[in-house]
Amino acid sequence: MITSKELKNKFLTFFAQHDHAIIKSASLIPENDASVLFTTAGMHPLIPYLMGAHHPSGTRLANVQKCVRTGDIEEVGDYCHLTFFEMLGNWSLGDYFKDQSIRYSYEFLTSKQWLGLDPDRLSVSVFAGDEDCPRDEISAKVWQECGIPVDRIFYLPKKNNWWIAGNSGPCGPDTEIFYDTGKPKCSDNCSPACDCGKYLEIWNNVFMQYNKSEDGTYSPLKQKNVDTGMGLERTVCVLNGYKSVYEIDTFSSAVALIEQLAHVNYNQDDKSTKAIRIIVDHIRTATFILGDQMGVTPSNLDKGYILRRVIRRAVRYANTLQMPKGSIAQLAKLYIEQYSEDYPELIQNQQRVIDELNKEEEKFSKTLEQGEKEFYRVIQYIKDGVIGGGIAFKLYDTFGFPLEMTIELANEKGMAVDVEGFKDKFSKHQQISNATAEQTFKGGLADASVATTNLHTATHLLLKSLRTVLNDNTIYQRGSNITPERLRFDFAFGRPLTAQEIEDVQKMVNDAIKRNLPISYQEMTVDQAKAKGAIGTFTDRYGERVKVYSMGDFSCEICGGPHAQNTGELGEFIITKEQSSSSGVRRIRGELRK
Repeated sequence: MITSKELKNKFLTFFAQHDHAIIKSASLIPENDASVLFTTAGMHPLIPYLMGAHHPSGTRLANVQKCVRTGDIEEVGDYCHLTFFEMLGNWSLGDYFKDQSIRYSYEFLTSKQWLGLDPDRLSVSVFAGDEDCPRDEISAKVWQECGIPVDRIFYLPKKNNWWIAGNSGPCGPDTEIFYDTGKPKCSDNCSPACDCGKYLEIWNNVFMQYNKSEDGTYSPLKQKNVDTGMGLERTVCVLNGYKSVYEIDTFSSAVALIEQLAHVNYNQDDKSTKAIRIIVDHIRTATFILGDQMGVTPSNLDKGYILRRVIRRAVRYANTLQMPKGSIAQLAKLYIEQYSEDYPELIQNQQRVIDELNKEEEKFSKTLEQGEKEFYRVIQYIKDGVIGGGIAFKLYDTFGFPLEMTIELANEKGMAVDVEGFKDKFSKHQQISNATAEQTFKGGLADASVATTNLHTATHLLLKSLRTVLNDNTIYQRGSNITPERLRFDFAFGRPLTAQEIEDVQKMVNDAIKRNLPISYQEMTVDQAKAKGAIGTFTDRYGERVKVYSMGDFSCEICGGPHAQNTGELGEFIITKEQSSSSGVRRIRGELRK
């Protein structure tokens, strides 16, 4: 038996012995990376270094990164899908490449000193090649030298063996490592590309050697990098011979609490099992998002919408188990206690986590009540016994009423629901939403263009000006989204700014720009940065050594992104809007004009 903590310790010890610096987990909210809403992989905070910038901790790194992925949210409840998970990762930034990376992975997985997995149960996939990148014969050859036979090496296309976070940025072919669960092959063509459950992915080694531009073209990076990711929960599941990730130690206490509160058994029936899995996953996710050092709150937009969705989905399933009011907050407290040693920010933000969960549970209870009233109103006019897809979608979209609830109530009335019609309406809605999101989140600091770099530089001036004008040194950045056209800057503050304050902040930024201040940086320890008086909310993002950027005598801030050479390059700064972002957080939109 191996616990999650033991696996983390083994992984970090192994790579520390191979000269990797151990860095801390970054925030779940990506800083200046507009390609994703949440940190979905350990590479997000490292994009500048994958692109060629020097990392203060060196060229070999390893960590445990907290991640959120919601693309498969409807799959949560099966044996392996999660929305929040911890990712074990190691990186080579222009140091070793395919050969050494694969050998490290094989040694860690199979050596008796480390995980001791049976090599005969391992299979791998490599990139099959296309017009953008050749077939990866090098990785296949190294795997054979390690002992993986040819019939367990699968060549798969870009869909399966290419990694990129978002639509553009650093990317490359990968080799993925799978564990044979013991299930029979689904067909003669069964491979890791199947969803039959025979092959469970446990590690992914990405060979980042390209940059994909927004127009879809690929170009070589300045350096060849390695970015690996091993899902903690899936690997613990495999190592202990469990049938699902929900049997591992990090879920056991939460499952037991639900059994106690709902008077059900986890294995009572498939419906109860699925409900419990969804609740323990979604509340853990919500706890980490709310408890993050850059935590957001539930809303109808962007990250807040995703957060609201997972909370409400958990509440709905808690209702099906007839769990008492306040149960989700009890689960959150359990997770905070369980994870606080590794993530002390959960303790620091515990009250916010509990308050927001309770408020959202209360709001959603009212939503369900309103949705039921609307359901019973509209069915009076249905003559053929079938609730149309449009009506079901309106209940979902306007009243937040889940499709499953519509189906359940319809069945009670001896009626049916046009599910396909609902899916059609939902699909069209998603297309519109995705198109909007692409416009909203296109670009970002990852492109390192001059316009984006200048706007990023302006955010430093803006933060310092806000702290000065508002006479509040507790103000810090809570989020940033930058395109070549504008900046969007979120900061912690409890009230709207007055017109005079907005004018004064804008003037202070422009005065700093007119002074043509030189911009420089120094690498130092976190303690040295604090002693220097550097502003920083992202220190965990970079490890024990950080870059501290100074803009003349005006500002001093910890940051890892690209900057202008001097403030005079920026042009005139204009605040175009100041508004609320979420509870206790204000948002400023601004642009630079030459």
